[in-house]
This record gives sequence, structure tokens and C-alpha cells, in this order.
Amino acid sequence: MKKKILRNEPLLAWILITILSVIWGSSFVLIKKGLDVFSPAQVGAARMAFAFLIMLPFAITNLKKLPARKWLIIILVGLIGNLIPAYLFALAETELKSSLTGILNALTPIFTLIISVSFFRHKASGLQIFGLLLAFSGSLGLSFINDNGNLGNMNYYVWLVVIATLLYAVSVNLIKSFFSGTGSVILTSFAMFSIGPISIAYLFSTDFFHRISYSTGAFQSLLYIMILGVIGTAFALILYNKLIKISTTVFASSVTYLIPFVAVIWGLIDGENLFFLHYVGMIIVIAGIYIISKEER
Repeated sequence: MKKKILRNEPLLAWILITILSVIWGSSFVLIKKGLDVFSPAQVGAARMAFAFLIMLPFAITNLKKLPARKWLIIILVGLIGNLIPAYLFALAETELKSSLTGILNALTPIFTLIISVSFFRHKASGLQIFGLLLAFSGSLGLSFINDNGNLGNMNYYVWLVVIATLLYAVSVNLIKSFFSGTGSVILTSFAMFSIGPISIAYLFSTDFFHRISYSTGAFQSLLYIMILGVIGTAFALILYNKLIKISTTVFASSVTYLIPFVAVIWGLIDGENLFFLHYVGMIIVIAGIYIISKEER
């Protein structure tokens, strides 16, 4: 029985990566739609609040399964792997195209590798280091492309995405190191349980509900955020945590080099313009990530 499961795991990993790339690749345009009415902080908090509410029954029924000594790690995973990046991505999209944000999200495996090497005794090959430098150079180039498709001044909002991907990478390594034996549904519910009340409390402290009542298009924007929270966060995290457990951390995070293609497609459908240099930068980033993940597998 065990041998059969092991034989199926590589196929399952690829299936999960494909599903996740579609879900997360679509999340950037959903964030953009949420920002039509709500502030970046409200979009991030509402996204986590919806995810929290959908996962709450699982968390409550399994609270006794989590040792008290691991709650601090769960809170860290909730904050740095979910709440803070949700805000940073929304803030970044106030000045960046959703498709460009999706491209930059592919940096996650770079930081995953760096953290694995620095803190978790992972050994990097020379080819992986080359891939890291290649991908980073592509992202750096993207930060200098202006609205006309030419090179100009650096857009510092790019670095909000860089910080978010760094936090994602830390979270990936924490999950792999401390929760390899925890079910993916339970782990996701605990992470949401640790940040959900904070998110809801924040929303009540703002004009969030006033905007729902009086802003044009509020319910439509709220629907996009709900989809983002329920499907793009809660459901996707269940799949992702499962992927992390049946594969390596770098392979799991390599889902992000498929996400840009989905994000770009949605961006084009939504009327965004990408220029030649954007595609060059995307190819360079994805090539670097591919080299890193191929070496890991």
C-alpha cells in the first residue's frame, strides 16, 4: 500500500501545482477588483477574515491536536505566510499592474532556497545559485520599466512584492520543518484561526462596513474578495500545505513560475498593457526559477 502511494505522489504533486497555479494566478486580478472600493489593508484583512470563517469549524474541532509549544509557530505562519503578504500585495497593486505583480510573485522559490541554505542546512549547487542570480536580475529589471514600456526610474512598489515573497518563503520552511506530520486542512485552519480575529477586529475599526453600505460596486468588490479568501486562500492553502508535505520546499514553491502566465492572461483580459521588456523580464525570472527547481528535484 505504501509503495502504491509513493508511486502516485509525483503525479499528485504536479496536479496540485497545476490547480494552484490557476487559483493563485487569478488572485491578482481579484485583488485589483477589490481595490475598486476598499483600501489595501481592508482587502487584505477581509481576505483573511473570509478564509478564517470558512476554516473555523475545522480549527475548533481540532484545537486539542496542536501542542501548546507550537502555537507560536502557527501564529508566525499565519502572520508572515498569510496576513502581512495579503496586505503587501494589495498595497503593491495600487501602483503596479496585477499581471506584473503576478510575475514578481515568482520570486518565492529564490528566497525559499536562500532560507533553506541559511537556516535549514540545505546545500545549494552552483547551477541553483546561477538560477537565483538570473531570476533576481530579471525582477530587478522589471522594477525599472515604466508605464510606456521603457526603462526609467525604479518603481519601489515592486519591493513590497519582494518582501511578501520573502515572508512566503520563511513560512514554507517553517511548515516543512515543524508541521510535516500535521494534516493540511488542520494546519490551514490553525493558521487562519491565529489571524482571523485580528483581521475582523481591524475591519470593525475602519469604515469597511460603511463602504459596503454606501459605495457603488461595493458588493461586487466584496464578492471578489470573498472568492479570494475562500478559494484563493483557504482552499488553496489546504492544497499547498499538502504539496509541501509530499515534495520538497523548493519544488512546492516552484508553483510560482506557472502563476505569472495565468496572471498575465487575466491582466490582458482586464485591459492591462504589457510591453516587450515586461515579457523579457518575465522569461528571465521564470528561467531562473526553473533552473532552481529542476536542480532541487
